[in-house]
Amino acid sequence: MKSFFKYAFLLLGCGLAGLFGGSLHSAFFGAAIPESPLSLASNTSNSPVYSSYTSPPTGGLPANSPDFVAASSLAIPSVVYIKTVAGQEPQNYFDLFFNGGGGGKQVSSGSGVIFSSNGYVVTNNHVIDKAETIEVVHQKRNYSAKIIGTDPNTDLALLKIEGIGLPAARVADSRKVAVGEWVLAIGNPFNLTSTVTAGIISAKGRNISLLSGQFPIESFIQTDAAINPGNSGGALVNTKG
Repeated sequence: MKSFFKYAFLLLGCGLAGLFGGSLHSAFFGAAIPESPLSLASNTSNSPVYSSYTSPPTGGLPANSPDFVAASSLAIPSVVYIKTVAGQEPQNYFDLFFNGGGGGKQVSSGSGVIFSSNGYVVTNNHVIDKAETIEVVHQKRNYSAKIIGTDPNTDLALLKIEGIGLPAARVADSRKVAVGEWVLAIGNPFNLTSTVTAGIISAKGRNISLLSGQFPIESFIQTDAAINPGNSGGALVNTKG
């Protein structure tokens, strides 16, 4: 019997504490305690109870969102596919004695960017390094390319193809690029339709000891845009193309 009265007293105390707490809340904050779902059944006013949830806006992206479609359409025509063929060192005794002393031909590929309408193409030096023949493919047309200059210290190379009226890329000032800015990485790997990936500028002036030149100069723009195999030498563009 003592236990019964003890539990009854505790339950009554909890009820009063809840009522007292609700009164304090109403007094200090000027709002009544919202009804619990269980108390809705006793609502005799028959008025609907609405949730405060607001549906997200519809109708597409915000007006100030970056236009990747426009930027891609401007930059893709300037990106080319580059195919190189180079001699290969003998890999075994069979190559050394039965294959003319060499290991046959090694075919590599990468991307490039048309720098001027009269056929100058910029790419990475490692794309064409040690190449015996270089072929540039643009809009399903093949061009034989010659090397104008290379710079292993910055991993840049300049090629020339015989063409006129080519769609040259619009060049921006990389010093003005901002961390957090949207960019697109565009390449033409394996002579397929150009691939486009989006990301932001993660950092500027990166030096990661990647180049192997005698006096390497590194000041890379770091991006989190996915870089596909064969994208070396391709373009990194802003939302203006």
